Amino acid sequence: MSTQRLNGTVMRSTGSFYDVLAPDGRHYNCRVRGKIRLEGIKETNPVAVGDHVAFDPEHEIGSITEILPRTNHILRQSVKKTGHSHILAANVDQALLVVTLAMPRTSLGFIDRFLVSAEAFRIPQVIVFNKKDLLLPEESELTQQLIALYTSLGVTCFSLSAREESADAVQHVLQNKITLIAGHSGVGKSTLLNKLAPHIEQTVGDISSSSEKGTHTTTFAEMFQLDERTFVIDTPGVKEWGLVDTQRQELSDYFPEMRDRRLDCKFGARCIHVSEPKCAVIDAVQSGAIAPSRYQNYLGMLLGEDNRK
Repeated sequence: MSTQRLNGTVMRSTGSFYDVLAPDGRHYNCRVRGKIRLEGIKETNPVAVGDHVAFDPEHEIGSITEILPRTNHILRQSVKKTGHSHILAANVDQALLVVTLAMPRTSLGFIDRFLVSAEAFRIPQVIVFNKKDLLLPEESELTQQLIALYTSLGVTCFSLSAREESADAVQHVLQNKITLIAGHSGVGKSTLLNKLAPHIEQTVGDISSSSEKGTHTTTFAEMFQLDERTFVIDTPGVKEWGLVDTQRQELSDYFPEMRDRRLDCKFGARCIHVSEPKCAVIDAVQSGAIAPSRYQNYLGMLLGEDNRK
């Protein structure tokens, strides 16, 4: 006989099993009941870390029977299954991207695609420029330029060396929130998490000297509790970031500097800012009010160019 149905939050996903936290603090090992995967869902992982779910705590392995309504989610194109998306996390308060300008290098295209994915759900964004101790003078100068750019767009930015410095400023931003933490392998996500909460004890990987790429140390998404009301979701290193279900007509709405100007275009909301006459966005790019890198990355997304890495 089935026990009483409970509600809980998915704390960890390994692909087949889910660690679900119940309101009383107990953890249950669960699997998804088959029919959830047969309802036309186009995600490779219909149940994601952060999801609120209903489940039956039967025997040793419980059964997740329903995904409760989400406030938001962060997703990207699946690299394994064409036409599907992969959800990194659901029901988050903010999204934090750890980037490095060297060892390994994070491209501006990757950064902007991440920001667009978060902005699509109006999820506040944070960027941590890590490994500042390894930067050449020109790279340090570029970091400051990028911090000025993204701060002007409403993104909270930090520059630090998670290996050598305190992360108190970052910790303050995390307080009383659920934060998704993402980035390429090797950018120092695990080092930062260990600094924020030593009890997490995430494995730190090495950088390949030949490719300057990071090695995967986190193999599945997991939510950690830093204090009673503060949670972080660690995710596996992401090699590339492809957008999902973003309509051409709405893409510029996810660039705040374009969203603020699009109604000033001659064709208003119908303008996609490529070659239209009297386009306020193109005028702003030409005057320097919109960063060329942002506009070029917008065009890359609009035209489907492969700048996901």
